[in-house]
Amino acid sequence: MSAPVREREIETVTRQRKRRTRSRTISHLPPLAVSSLQPHEYDLDPACISLVCPSCRTWVPIRVAQTENATAKLVPHHTEPAGTEDPVRCPGSHRLVTIDVTVARWSRRLEEGVAETNGRRSNRVTRKPQPAVVPAVMQIMAPLLDATVARRAYEAHTEACAACAPSEHTHCVDGDRLGYLAAHTARHEPARKAALAKWAEQAERYERSRWYERELGWTQTAGAVRRADIQRAHDVLVAMLQSLSPKRADGPQLTDWERADLTSAIALLATRIDQLSR
Repeated sequence: MSAPVREREIETVTRQRKRRTRSRTISHLPPLAVSSLQPHEYDLDPACISLVCPSCRTWVPIRVAQTENATAKLVPHHTEPAGTEDPVRCPGSHRLVTIDVTVARWSRRLEEGVAETNGRRSNRVTRKPQPAVVPAVMQIMAPLLDATVARRAYEAHTEACAACAPSEHTHCVDGDRLGYLAAHTARHEPARKAALAKWAEQAERYERSRWYERELGWTQTAGAVRRADIQRAHDVLVAMLQSLSPKRADGPQLTDWERADLTSAIALLATRIDQLSR
């Protein structure tokens, strides 16, 4: 009696089956045609047919019913992240989908879009600028030396260097460089002197033009400056005369030394005013 009961208990246990979205609910939104979307907004790969929901802009799988009148609908989904309590369902859930694009056409449109995007991208390689070569010490000193100084430096080196033998025409590295420098300065000495003379002449002309400009500016403002100087000296002279003879008899009196200094300053100001007025 125990064996049949055990078999019955095993048979009545429910088996876990794969969950599927099976609902006759249809969204109130009009059917969505796949051809109205951009190629990158839907995926017709048979492994996972999906598209971007126009209502919430998220990728949603498409369920195709395995019936005679096969209908395609978006699976139910919500707009909140997974695990959110009391999520709000997207109005695009259960929306009918019209798949009017073949897989071959969708793949071809993707390839054309990728080719067009690659064509807009620049494949030009931007090279880094090469650093300038640092000039040698002789090249830096060449514009600063004249032929006489370069020749004396070469002669002083050949006399002090044991490796440089003028009779055998053998030189060390420094001797070769000094010899080249002496020959180079001797060859370009006329051009160097002409350039220096031209530069000196231009500098003299510039200084002369600046002097003429200053003189012209001073001539235009000399009258106003002279009148301002005269007025300033006159105001100081009036203030000194008032301090020399106070208005009140019981006011502070000046000492003999202060009166002498003030009188001397008044005389100098009077002389200054007379010179400016001429």
